[in-house]
Amino acid sequence: MDEAAPKAVLTVKRGNILVVTINRPEARNAVNAAVHVGLGEALEQAEHDPEIRVVILTGAGDQAFCAGADLKALSRGERLTPESKEQRAWGFAGVVRHPISKPMIAAVNGFALGGGTELALACDLVVAANHAQFGLPEVKRGIYAAAGGAFRITQQLPVKVAMEILLTGEPFSAHRALELGFANRVVPLDQLMDTATDLANRIAVNAPLSVQASKRIAMGIVEGQIASDDAFWEANNREGATVMRSEDAKEGPRAFAEKRTPVWQAQ
Repeated sequence: MDEAAPKAVLTVKRGNILVVTINRPEARNAVNAAVHVGLGEALEQAEHDPEIRVVILTGAGDQAFCAGADLKALSRGERLTPESKEQRAWGFAGVVRHPISKPMIAAVNGFALGGGTELALACDLVVAANHAQFGLPEVKRGIYAAAGGAFRITQQLPVKVAMEILLTGEPFSAHRALELGFANRVVPLDQLMDTATDLANRIAVNAPLSVQASKRIAMGIVEGQIASDDAFWEANNREGATVMRSEDAKEGPRAFAEKRTPVWQAQ
């Protein structure tokens, strides 16, 4: 590995806030193994450092928060998950099955489709730039929102609205996210980090143990796990075993790459 290559994930402590940045703007901040490890380790750092009271997760650049899994890296034969079983257990991007007691704010600096939306779903609060877009387009590709999106979207939005987002695969804007309660703030890009930091500081001034206990109670976190999610993850894996072996799961990405309408076979 080129030691001069930029780190895939950057972390900066700003007082009691840890700012974590996916640093792959050339790949639209898509997730590869390095991002998975970097984000997962950042959450571990935050959880075990008593000085850190809030985490802000964002992406480098002004185009993409996170484009989901790095399919180009996958096509080159690269792993998107680390070899460590313990690190793989953190879930997609080292985040979606890695609940921590410290509050997490997603500062969404651009489009966040697929895995990007699933990262936002895994955070406690969302501040979005006004040009950001969210969505779970997996059904348009013959796959499914496997990183928690398929069940978290219905937990966090009105069910009928969530089902429309999940089943149509169509995107929704930052302003629509605000209307739905998916985003806490929507601001111009040049105000994004200041707004997220202000919100983080309003949390950080409170008693840390009280904040962390409140989050654990609200989210059902016990010993770093959310037990109520177990049945959803089991269903996620069970359904995924069928979907991902299907011909449609091959046809969707192929049609997308060839810029044509997919021909579904339902098999």
